[in-house]
Amino acid sequence: MASVIRDARGAKRIVFTDVEGRRRAVRLGKTPQHAADSVKLLVESILESRRLGQPLSAKTTGRIVELPDPLARKLAAAGLIPERHRATVATLVDAFKAARPKAKPATLVVWGQVARCLKTHFGAGRSIRSIGRAEAEGFRQYLQGEGLADSTIHKRLQFARQFFGHAVMLEWLDRNPFDHVSHAGGDPRKRQHYVTEADTLRLIDAAPDWVWRTIIALARFGGLRTPSETLSLRLADLDWAHGAMTVTSPKTERHGQGHRGVPMFPRLRPYLEEAWTMAAEGQTHVVPEDRYLPAALGPRGWVNCNLRTTFEKIVKRAGLTPWPRLFHALRASCETDLAREYPITTVCKWIGNTVAIAARHYVQVTDEDFRRAAGTATGDTSPAGASLDVVSPGAPPLAASPDAATPLTGSKAARNAARPNPESTGQEGKNWTPPENLSLPNVFPSHDLSKQSSSVQIVTTGGVEAAGIEPASRDISTKASTCVVGSFPRLRLLGPQPTGSPAG
Repeated sequence: MASVIRDARGAKRIVFTDVEGRRRAVRLGKTPQHAADSVKLLVESILESRRLGQPLSAKTTGRIVELPDPLARKLAAAGLIPERHRATVATLVDAFKAARPKAKPATLVVWGQVARCLKTHFGAGRSIRSIGRAEAEGFRQYLQGEGLADSTIHKRLQFARQFFGHAVMLEWLDRNPFDHVSHAGGDPRKRQHYVTEADTLRLIDAAPDWVWRTIIALARFGGLRTPSETLSLRLADLDWAHGAMTVTSPKTERHGQGHRGVPMFPRLRPYLEEAWTMAAEGQTHVVPEDRYLPAALGPRGWVNCNLRTTFEKIVKRAGLTPWPRLFHALRASCETDLAREYPITTVCKWIGNTVAIAARHYVQVTDEDFRRAAGTATGDTSPAGASLDVVSPGAPPLAASPDAATPLTGSKAARNAARPNPESTGQEGKNWTPPENLSLPNVFPSHDLSKQSSSVQIVTTGGVEAAGIEPASRDISTKASTCVVGSFPRLRLLGPQPTGSPAG
């Protein structure tokens, strides 16, 4: 038990016996009686937990957290609670950096920007224990007042949360004041820009030499991070026999992903061949190592290379308007193109990011995607949703589409040849109706074809093989590549489905 004792001058003190049997006291000075009683109850709660060998209750812990520093120091001197570390904003930042000796120079630059904002707003010598959630929210409002972009505010709050989380880990703080302070990072699409292949060729034509042609091609046609991965690529990393290259990634090496294999894409290979031919005797890197690489060894890392200034001049020389995040847009445009042709998981392995990051920050929906989906893309006007193999035997004479200006081959020729000529059928503007004497192969003997709708043109697998086209599936149970019309599996519609037909 603890007692509150008042001396002749009105000063109060808490007297108690600790678990070792020693008589101790906490001097409170001239304190109101209700405040002294509150401290007495806290002391008794701490002593009770120690005698029983139990951890402090959540209520007791919360009260200790809220103690002012002077009273906390008195309780620590009496052996009741651990001594608080008198850390300031400046010492916290230094401790955070010291705990991460392998941080990249560019990362240290970003941390320095956040530390400068914290010191400016709170003061370098301010105790971190005096910073609560209200003060953390005030820091967010301070960043807004500085006119920073939403994405910048989001990122700096994220690093501030990491700084104060380090203090919690060191037990300098009991909770992180930035835990519930956040800021929407904004829509990343506002900073995206798709660089077309035509614009890329204009950039390459405006490049001053083969070195810059190689840099642009590696970023746009190879998807390399520039400058870090582009300037780190060595001539020995090019495997001409297998059409591949080993890309060194300084950004992801701390995650155990310092290297990845990337194909020599057909659009990229000519520029790599030019760089190989132009390489000087004794040169080790694709981009000459004595040109930009020494600058990356400075205190600011890859930022010191300053490729952006030269590239902006190239963009303007090509007659284009500079866009946000110049090199990132080239890399994102490359991943956008690859995502149309290959599975996204494969593309992410080549590019060196994750599917979630690619979907949010890299892969874009272009105008060409809309045209292809609407069937108005150049060179292919067929609707994306239409699927046709070939018309079954017994159909009326078929002719190529009358508006075909040039002869077609392969699947496009088969697709156009399967469309009935309106002039020969007399059904212009209507769907062809099979004649009554139409004879279809007895592929599905259990189905009565006469009971099915004749307003659509039915195609069969037998006709597919006759046309030299591989059927969609030989297994009726396969659903991924098979369209079911009515109750007939493996039958496909010619063109868009009529109203009321079941979904394919």
